[in-house]
Amino acid sequence: MRPRLYRPPRSSFFLFGPRGTGKSTLVRAAFPEALVVDLLDPGTARELSARPENLRERVAAAGGGVVVLDEVQRVPALLDVVHGLLDGRPRTTRFVLTGSSARTLRRGGVDLLAGRALVTALHPFLAAELGEAFSLDRALRVGTLPVVLASEEPERVLRAYAALYVREEVQQEGLVRNAGDFARFLEVVSLSHGAPVNATAVARECAVARLTVVNYLSILEDLLLAFRVPVFARRAGRAVVAHPKIYLFDAGVYRSLRPAGPLDRPEGIEGHALEGLVATHLRAWIDYSENGAVLHYWRTKAGSEVDFVVHGPGTFAAIEVMNSRSVRPEDLRSLRSFRDDYPEARRLLLYRGRDRLVRDGVLVLPCEEFLRALRPGAPIPGEGP
Repeated sequence: MRPRLYRPPRSSFFLFGPRGTGKSTLVRAAFPEALVVDLLDPGTARELSARPENLRERVAAAGGGVVVLDEVQRVPALLDVVHGLLDGRPRTTRFVLTGSSARTLRRGGVDLLAGRALVTALHPFLAAELGEAFSLDRALRVGTLPVVLASEEPERVLRAYAALYVREEVQQEGLVRNAGDFARFLEVVSLSHGAPVNATAVARECAVARLTVVNYLSILEDLLLAFRVPVFARRAGRAVVAHPKIYLFDAGVYRSLRPAGPLDRPEGIEGHALEGLVATHLRAWIDYSENGAVLHYWRTKAGSEVDFVVHGPGTFAAIEVMNSRSVRPEDLRSLRSFRDDYPEARRLLLYRGRDRLVRDGVLVLPCEEFLRALRPGAPIPGEGP
């Protein structure tokens, strides 16, 4: 197992993350003596669905310590039992509850233990976790999902990944009436990766109602397959757009879902994959650092746009991402506009070249160097003193 930069809390906690991010592997390595209740096992899930109170007997027999409920959304009723055990005195048991979807829990009226367990997230591999095994070109082609990188046929695993989700998460849980419509929606929404998503346009392309698309987008986020990045509008000095951008959670999953044809430019698809790879790294850096920062983007109604703005206690950085090996003066235009409104922010431009540069007050960094240096708990590369 590769060491992960995620650090488990010392109290009970939820660990959410998409399938294949390595949640089960991580908790088994971190807690080798734990009682593990695998709810992906049909027999175990069937028994505890019928009699959730049997969990008390299992915990009592273990005599305390760490109890792992793997894929807890399979049996939401278990959280009522966990709730009662956590309220008991003295607390001798620590619960680790993993899941790939919070939607089923919320639909069942479960409140995620009312704050009695912290909520954390596990993401695909960071470049810093892969070390010398990280290759930017490979990450843009197959992503950094552990289940994919561990395979001898990563492209084949990626092709099956979306089908696995549709079958085991969407269809099995009854989240949609028509799995075929949802599969088509996944393809169409991949075309909006890194852009504000237009529900009306997606509905037209999928030949479904707009409200259906709104529901599908919610499902996509609840299954942790996608996330939205809101507009940065703090102390806005000019009119900004209102709609958030959407990203699929892994560059390889994006590449596997996005339809491509003779009219599609490969460098354009790779550029969107690069922006998404940076987005997922920044998101993981924020979650693992627990520093209170928030990931935004900035776009004015006049057309100036900065791909990412990271804002929080002790950090304020504007980051532009370019799939280019050279930097032209016009490539800095949006960062100059951002500087006019927010002179306090550090400004970085990530590109595919090899050299570090400083141009017009902007630090230009090779994207691969930036990703390798991004580590939780440390400043954003180029932002520190």
